[in-house]
Amino acid sequence: MILPRLLPAEPEPLPLDPARAALLLIDMQRDFLEAGGFGEALGNDVTRLHAAIGPCQAVLAAARAAGVMVIHTREGHRPDLSDAPPAKLARGAPGRRIGDPGPMGRILIQGEPGHDIIPALAPIAGEPVVDKPGKGAFHATGLEAMLRNRGIETLLVGGVTTEVCVHTTIREGNDRGFRCVALADCCASYFPEFHALGLAMIKAQGGIFGWVSDSVALTAALATPAAA
Repeated sequence: MILPRLLPAEPEPLPLDPARAALLLIDMQRDFLEAGGFGEALGNDVTRLHAAIGPCQAVLAAARAAGVMVIHTREGHRPDLSDAPPAKLARGAPGRRIGDPGPMGRILIQGEPGHDIIPALAPIAGEPVVDKPGKGAFHATGLEAMLRNRGIETLLVGGVTTEVCVHTTIREGNDRGFRCVALADCCASYFPEFHALGLAMIKAQGGIFGWVSDSVALTAALATPAAA
């Protein structure tokens, strides 16, 4: 009998089968992490998100080496803005809102340079990229069907921002019966206090939304052979 790997996590370790796990990297896009994008247009210090890049690179390499399914997401909208709610379009300063011209093309618009994933975490051939119009990766996308078709049970989640798109995706995944693990150092926020509280909420009350682990624990677990 082959015993599954265990991933150290809070509130408790959980079994990890690489064949039934997916690494989900949320919205590591130029529009959120680089100067001139939507994140900065809202008045945020985008450099606060950079701490997650190195840990995301580490888990991305480990997942690829272990044969874990890797999925990337990008938040953005159609060029005609038909999938963008009016309240969302009103966010930010006039002239720097979704759809307005910016240093990396139209802000948060599919196909523009700013909409793309940062080069340090660029997908490779065979890695799906899920384009989403909202915060959660399950809303108005084919993500759930993709995961069900591959028999995925556990989602290993990193990306930005912790309390918005990462948190929403984990909540959605939890409601759909997936084991959701937030990788703490692979996530980041423009507001450090929101990052800390977002992680605390996930693991509270015995794991109300899921588990919290980190890149070091995950890379070690993936490198350890399953016990016989």
